Amino acid sequence: MNTRTQVLDTASELINGSRQADYGTPQENFTRIAAIWTVILGHTVRADQVALCMAGLKLARLANGPHQDSFVDGAGYLALAAELSEDS
Repeated sequence: MNTRTQVLDTASELINGSRQADYGTPQENFTRIAAIWTVILGHTVRADQVALCMAGLKLARLANGPHQDSFVDGAGYLALAAELSEDS
């Protein structure tokens, strides 16, 4: 299996499996985070924006060098952002 398939498969397993079992559905979890960030930042934050910011965090971490988990998590967050943006 090539690296790109491995990264995407692992991200898919995480966002559709254990992470959802641990944290609730993406809509529930990212809406909860958005509500907290809205209070902290003083302006409305949407669930899809949370996912984009989390992907940005992973990109910032990758600036220090490649880390497999950041690639996987970044791919997962972008997939979730695509899904959550359908609701915005």
